[in-house]
Amino acid sequence: MLVVTGIWIYLFLTTFLIGYGILQGLTSLVPYQVRHADTYLFCGLAAVTVYAQFFSLFGSVGPAANLLLVAVCIGILWGNRQKLYGVLSEMCRGIWEKKCKGFLLLVLFFLFAYGTSRGILHYDTGLYHAQSIRWLEEYGVVKGLGNLHCRLAYNSSSFALSALYSMAALGEQSYHCAAGWLAFLLAKICSEIAGPLRRGRLRTSDFARVMGVYYLVIIFDEMISPASDYFMVLLAFYIVIRWLELIEGGSDCTQAPRIDSAEGIFPYAMLCVMGVFLMTVKLSAALILLLTIYPACYLLKGRRWKETGLYLLLGIVTAFPFFARNIILSGWLVYPFTQLDLFDVKWKIPKGVADYDAKEIQVWGRGYSDVTRYEIPIEEWLPDWFRSLPGSDRVLVAMAAAAVIVLFVYAAGMFSGFWSRRWELILVQVTMAASFLFWLGTSPLIRYGCVYVYLTSAVVFGGIYDGIVSGEKKMWSGRAGGEANRTRQKNGYTKVRMPLSGNGMREAVRLAGIAAVILLLAYKCLALGREIALSYENAYWLVQKDYENYETDSYLIEGVEFYCPVYGDQTGYDAFPSAPVRAEIGFLGTDMKDGFFPYRIED
Repeated sequence: MLVVTGIWIYLFLTTFLIGYGILQGLTSLVPYQVRHADTYLFCGLAAVTVYAQFFSLFGSVGPAANLLLVAVCIGILWGNRQKLYGVLSEMCRGIWEKKCKGFLLLVLFFLFAYGTSRGILHYDTGLYHAQSIRWLEEYGVVKGLGNLHCRLAYNSSSFALSALYSMAALGEQSYHCAAGWLAFLLAKICSEIAGPLRRGRLRTSDFARVMGVYYLVIIFDEMISPASDYFMVLLAFYIVIRWLELIEGGSDCTQAPRIDSAEGIFPYAMLCVMGVFLMTVKLSAALILLLTIYPACYLLKGRRWKETGLYLLLGIVTAFPFFARNIILSGWLVYPFTQLDLFDVKWKIPKGVADYDAKEIQVWGRGYSDVTRYEIPIEEWLPDWFRSLPGSDRVLVAMAAAAVIVLFVYAAGMFSGFWSRRWELILVQVTMAASFLFWLGTSPLIRYGCVYVYLTSAVVFGGIYDGIVSGEKKMWSGRAGGEANRTRQKNGYTKVRMPLSGNGMREAVRLAGIAAVILLLAYKCLALGREIALSYENAYWLVQKDYENYETDSYLIEGVEFYCPVYGDQTGYDAFPSAPVRAEIGFLGTDMKDGFFPYRIED
């Protein structure tokens, strides 16, 4: 735990400084005042991950990558020392003045450091996560690595981040703390629900926070694992929560900059760039980019080509190393999907292998292990899949499906003029619903897409709750009567806000929502406490629990020793290089770092 804390401090310093430097440069071009300290951290986290991916294209992600990163951070610190001092002083003053928040932040820090130091390592970590990270630590990206084991071509930018902060070069062990750090940051953001609960007024973003807490409790004993699923879900929660905050009135829920101003578009555009980053963590999250429609409409409408070019450039730089790594690892632009067959290289994974792999992913998510069941129609496999879910997951999936249906009805009410036209919120709801339906129709393994399950119901039902409690709806101007406060008249309609105190039904809905949220949070906190107490062991206070390793056999390929498991298909970290079965490959050059080509090239 002590080592985890030290790595987290290093992670905080480097990502904060890199994020600060980037945002200082961007806000000199597009005026904007950063309102959240975690904005620097998430911006820096994305930038450092992109940096690690670029570095992996040329060599190992190890000491040299860290030395260059530290040098850049020192340059940013020295060049902005006065401004940074002011920012850090303001952060510390805010924590000191609000002692309860500061104490809660400290508790969360050590709680999640404790959880990250021990727990359950994901099955796939022993299968390929640990090996993928070690390849990056030792060699960087290697041509045709997916021919050794197809899962080593499952390119995720999160592996590059884990390799950068693994400290494997120190010789003790390879640490895996980045997922836990991201979980702590989300826990800090979710803890902000305390303010709305105290004021007795929940917004849609608060319901997303509740589901974030729900997820954090689930993965608390698993976030030690560097699984890309955890990174993807945690980042998706961050993007959606902050996006909802913006459309609700800004970061402090007071007055936000107008969306049609440069300052107003900037935070949305940066969250869209984070959406591109999310796609590089797990490609199945690509539908989050539907959110780009909102800022893009204002940019194009205002013909603001320079800003548009700036944001496009940021997105391209973020995505480029991901696609470059795909090509190097597998020979495909997007592995294992062979619809885009653009490259004819010697190290290319055979099309038949890639197609089989893609089908295996989908049938596995549907609850089958036999790839021949891939052609089973959805009306046959979906009911079986739903019945196989645990009780809580079944309820949550049913709620998400109901939310999709309600969304259609809600949208019809908007078009009929009954509900106010909250297009910004509708876009978030449609994005989550589309992501949920895509996940459900392709490979609905819960850990692949639980964020869509959780957030679809949260943003749809939370949005309706928010609309009811606020009393906002559109009525014919002649029927509004004297009970309402008219705020705007347009096209024969008057947007009205009904007084909360004058409507007992809305007051009942408000109190019911608060009570439900408090009960759920209390239940999950108690469940987490019980889980920690039952699984407690007096270990890992100094160092983190190491990767698990398994018994392996060795064999030679062109004089180099490779490993495969004696039992099962897991090999762990130490047996390197390894794969679940004996690989039939050749070297592209004289050494492993030159890459591999497949002996079997037929489809």
